[in-house]
Amino acid sequence: MLLDEALLHRRFQSLLRLLEITRLLADEIDADKIMEVALREACRALDSERASLYAFDETTKELYTQAMLGFDIEPFRTVLGRGMIGTVGQTRVAEIVNDPPSDPRWSSRIDKATGFKTRNLLAAPIVGGADDALLGVLLLLNKREGEFDDFDLQLATAFCEHTAAALHRAELVETQRRRQVVEAALMAARDIQRGFMPTQLPEIAGYEAASWWLPNQEIGGDYCDLIVLRDGRIGMVVADVSGHGLGPSLLMASVRAAMRALLLVQSSPETVLSMLGKTLHGDLHSGFITMFFGSVDVHNHMLHFANAGHAPALHLAAKRNRFRVLDATGMPLGVQDPPDYTTGPTIKLDVGDIVVLCTDGIVEAMDTGGKQFGLTRLKDLVRKNAALPMQELAKKIGAEVQGHYKTDAPADDLTVLLLRRNA
Repeated sequence: MLLDEALLHRRFQSLLRLLEITRLLADEIDADKIMEVALREACRALDSERASLYAFDETTKELYTQAMLGFDIEPFRTVLGRGMIGTVGQTRVAEIVNDPPSDPRWSSRIDKATGFKTRNLLAAPIVGGADDALLGVLLLLNKREGEFDDFDLQLATAFCEHTAAALHRAELVETQRRRQVVEAALMAARDIQRGFMPTQLPEIAGYEAASWWLPNQEIGGDYCDLIVLRDGRIGMVVADVSGHGLGPSLLMASVRAAMRALLLVQSSPETVLSMLGKTLHGDLHSGFITMFFGSVDVHNHMLHFANAGHAPALHLAAKRNRFRVLDATGMPLGVQDPPDYTTGPTIKLDVGDIVVLCTDGIVEAMDTGGKQFGLTRLKDLVRKNAALPMQELAKKIGAEVQGHYKTDAPADDLTVLLLRRNA
């Protein structure tokens, strides 16, 4: 069903609010402020009349009012499983209720006390941290125009994910700060960066994917991902922020969040990079980001891509046993304002073909004599081992690079993302 222009505009504005919260939360480590910002921005993005955020008390197993917007009432507590808030907290499943009085879980106590009439609501759990613990529940009341829908549910879930990540980061920083401020920053950065890397790639019929990553000691800003897009295609992302330390790591957290938000409504490679460049340009004061974004049509076996100055990005044509370089189609993010990206040539993926994406730490790794690992050696390694399972090939590339530099840690992050068509 086609969406009318006004609705598309409102949804685009909502996504901009989602992008905004990634910037607002990037440097915030105060849990109370994180929740206030998340509540305010979520209420605006979903165009709700009122909103409240409930934090979870692990000791008492209760949810209690942490922040409110549009309410002037006394805070209260509820146990898991009781009422709408307690149910969502217990099941950890977001819900829409467009007729609250007919739902047995709904309590009209607050409506009666305030004179407010709840027409519809959306409740979403905030889950995160090292063990995916329940952190709280976000409650939005009364969509100003119409009722909450699936798009609102996805958007609210995204807000909760970013809030959970920010709260987890705040917890890590506070814990480590008591020991040593510098160590806390490094630990938080490492945890953030680990979150950029997929722990399990999606299974794709007829294809096989794998990734491998090794950070350097200083903490950098590598990111890779394999994402099932809204139109059924598969998105491949590899990116690298210039520099090392906490700053690039936090910036890449914003990049990942912005990328995920944009992919809710857009999957065209050149459009995604252009929109991402516009969003991030003001935040890239003294650095830049290289990024490759490709989408694979797994039915027609076509790869479409745009490349913001990223290398190496390669396609191995199995029948000819030859590589094609997937060249840049624009400058790195943050270099050009306004950003301008085009789509590279469409690549037909035949059986046995491999898409090889790495960050520059792979080819620029140096031995003790100052000799780089190099692109030629990477190509030869892939050619020679193209029949291996992709996870074994990814690990083999990593092992060869580690054997090349022969020090305790690489000079830069090492990241590999592979995709092979098997059938």
